[in-house]
Amino acid sequence: MKHTVSILLLFISSLAWAQNPGAKTEKDFYEIKTLPIPQDIYLEIGGIATMPDGRLGVSTRRGEIWIIDNPYQKESHQTYYRRFASGMHEILGLAYKDGAFYCSQRGELTKVTDTDRDGVADRYEPIYQFQLSGNYHEYTYGPVFDKNGDMWVTLNLAWVGFGEGKFSKWRGWLVKISPDGKLEPFAAGLRSPAGYSINLDGDIFYGENQGDWVGSGRVTHLAKGDFAGNPGGLKWAKEPNSPFKLSLEEIPDNGSPMFEAAKKVKNLKLPAVWFPHAIMGISTSDILQDTTGGKFSPFPGQYFVSDQGQSKVMRMGLEKVNGVYQGFCINYREGFQSGILRERFGLDGSMFVGMTSRGWGSTGKDDFGLQRLVWNGITPFEINMIEARTDGFEISFTQAIDVNSVKKAASYALRSYIYKYHHQYGSPIVDVKDLAIKGIVVSADKKKVRIVLDQIRQYFIHEFKLTGVKNEAGELLLHETAYYTLNQIPSGDKVVLNASTNPIVEKVVIEKKVSQLEKTKTTTLISDNEAMALLKKHTCVACHAREEKLIGPSFTDISKRKYSDKQILALVYKPNPKNWPDFATEMAPMSHVPARDVLKIASWINGLTQKKANDALINRD
Repeated sequence: MKHTVSILLLFISSLAWAQNPGAKTEKDFYEIKTLPIPQDIYLEIGGIATMPDGRLGVSTRRGEIWIIDNPYQKESHQTYYRRFASGMHEILGLAYKDGAFYCSQRGELTKVTDTDRDGVADRYEPIYQFQLSGNYHEYTYGPVFDKNGDMWVTLNLAWVGFGEGKFSKWRGWLVKISPDGKLEPFAAGLRSPAGYSINLDGDIFYGENQGDWVGSGRVTHLAKGDFAGNPGGLKWAKEPNSPFKLSLEEIPDNGSPMFEAAKKVKNLKLPAVWFPHAIMGISTSDILQDTTGGKFSPFPGQYFVSDQGQSKVMRMGLEKVNGVYQGFCINYREGFQSGILRERFGLDGSMFVGMTSRGWGSTGKDDFGLQRLVWNGITPFEINMIEARTDGFEISFTQAIDVNSVKKAASYALRSYIYKYHHQYGSPIVDVKDLAIKGIVVSADKKKVRIVLDQIRQYFIHEFKLTGVKNEAGELLLHETAYYTLNQIPSGDKVVLNASTNPIVEKVVIEKKVSQLEKTKTTTLISDNEAMALLKKHTCVACHAREEKLIGPSFTDISKRKYSDKQILALVYKPNPKNWPDFATEMAPMSHVPARDVLKIASWINGLTQKKANDALINRD
């Protein structure tokens, strides 16, 4: 029976390949160009600044600023590095303005200049000095300049568990600092705000990492007086110049979703877009709006959000409904050499990507790196935008779609869910519901599809898997899965449902046969191919590999612990960070993964050590 299933699955795979032999990949549209770094330079990048004369400034976690000549590699592939400044402490942000660099050291916002013009900094001028406790987690990011010349800085919380007043003043806050050194607290509730930016309308967005009080990565729009959810910095809300008053005792800690807490805490700001953990990254970093006028991407005005742990760049589309930001996220380009912390546009519209992984695990294999992301001008078949409607959503595409494929119900898999809001580290997805399609309407130009659902849920993440949608050439989407955060349901006309709007429902005979054959299995033992399919399905490979250490331990190392299958199940549902103290990133609870699948994976993991021993024995013989 097992051979029958394998043959049938092979037939299905072969059929799919035959129908789409030339499937496009990200590499066909977006090239990653690597800038060579001399072996004696440890360029653990914390900041990037594009200089108007064509040079590039980068800052490092080792407290240096380097200036790079020929970063666009126009004359040759050779780049030239000169150390401009040194002796500072962990520079995690860099800006260039009016001939000077501005950087955020751990305890200081500093202006760095070369007054005698010999190519090396000789003046280090403190603009503002922050309190420090010595906690390793008190990172400082920025600055980002606004149009008035003021500087914005975000302050990471210390790592001491949950509670109020995590050591130093203004930790967990976004603050504005004037050129003459005056600090204005602006918004609080931040945990690890490594990336933030100001869009063309002057609105500020920041990216958050999963952690205590943060169920998953997210991007939040911050207005003055907003509280973004983590109460670690609320001690400073008692200060006279705080834009709001709030205390830890007022924050519900019962595991209800964040939107329920927002009904009681008026300052609590919900995310504009959730980035589902381990699916759309694990450690959200920088944010950039595409302001290049079509040079960088086929999605001008949209946002590009990087992830340090998964070494990739994602895309985010926003809309405003009832004055509130909301929108979707989708993958864009994976495969960078290290963990992305910074992204900045170059003069030619390409994106410089600065990376570091030491102590912060990532899927990129290198400890650091500097690369450039370049679009070749060809537009892939993609979801262009998702917008909320009163009875569902409207999805626009970059190319005309095949109407027959779009009208089929089997082309879609839709569901909604949310995360818990509590002091624990991360959250599993909760309150999951599949969504049924009641109607489908295609626009006259075949580039938009209106989907009417049996229900839409305010404040929930809506997952779209458009696995069967094709363009008129029969090509599948480059990225088929997107996630929309529905903060507000817009008003407007509903679709009048009739025979013409009904989705086409077909019987999928082959899939039913496979399902029936799978049910006849009497053992949980699975092959490497079956295990890999499950590991990819449940995003385990985002943090784990078979032999290599990534963000989490390798599956082989886990097998050496000799947990039982049921112990692995328990640890997947409720991870214990103390079991793996050498890994900085805690695993989130994954209790939404079916127990049957976890037990299959566990059985496969526990067979790895024995398989390795058998292979060694065979090779020796």
